[in-house]
Amino acid sequence: MDYAIIKVGNKQHRVRDGETLVVDRVKTDEGKSFTPVVVLGDSGVQVSAKVVAHERGPKIRIGKYRKRTGYKRHTGFRAATSRLEISLGGGAAKKTAAAAKPKAEAEAPTAEAAETHVKGMPAGYEEMTVAQVSEGAKTWNRPMLEAALEYEQENAKRKGAISALESALAAKEEND
Repeated sequence: MDYAIIKVGNKQHRVRDGETLVVDRVKTDEGKSFTPVVVLGDSGVQVSAKVVAHERGPKIRIGKYRKRTGYKRHTGFRAATSRLEISLGGGAAKKTAAAAKPKAEAEAPTAEAAETHVKGMPAGYEEMTVAQVSEGAKTWNRPMLEAALEYEQENAKRKGAISALESALAAKEEND
């Protein structure tokens, strides 16, 4: 998850790392940081908000008028706002660890993958999507198709992959 939902000034905001956010005035001084309440986010994610500036919002004009009495009143209002710079922490280490994990798995296949791998099946079949299976099945030979079908029926049980493999086997039988 590359975002978090925080609560500032009794309002919730969806924020990303490095984002600038304008909220109702906060009590923290300019240049100081604070930690808002995290409503939703990765476990262990820490959000810090740095107050960049205290500003005032656009002027809102308010007019009152009553017909046939000559009553007219005009007032204005400018909201006090704070501009915050958001930084997400804690989740970054988790992301880098998660990004490094697939590389390690690609380099050395795990023992679990070796146990479920059926002999004669195409290389990397366990990680293939149904679309990749249906495309690849057109070029695979009969033993590869049979091994892949056996794997699907025992382990994955993906209906789309099973039907694609069965139709590819039927096409091979017609050609033979």
